[in-house]
Amino acid sequence: MPNPPSSSLDQIRSLAADVLGVDVAELSASSSPETVDAWDSVQHLSLVLAFEQHFDIQFEPEEIEAMKTLGGIAAIVDRKRAGS
Repeated sequence: MPNPPSSSLDQIRSLAADVLGVDVAELSASSSPETVDAWDSVQHLSLVLAFEQHFDIQFEPEEIEAMKTLGGIAAIVDRKRAGS
C-alpha cells in the first residue's frame, strides 16, 4: 500500500480538491454535492474516474449512486480494497 500513513479519506480529499478545483482544507468527510459548489453531476463522474484510476478499482453503478459524501466514498473504497 503506498503511503501507509495516508488514509483513504486523506487521498480522496486530495483527489477531490484537484478535480473540483478547491482547497483541500475546505473538504471533509461530510463534504457533498450540497456543500461544494463545484461538485455537480459532471464533476461527480470526474471524481469517480479519478478514484478508480488512483486506487486501481472499478465501482459498480449502485456504488457510484451511493457516493454522497467524501467519507462515504472512503468507506466504499476501503471495502473494495479489502476485497469484500
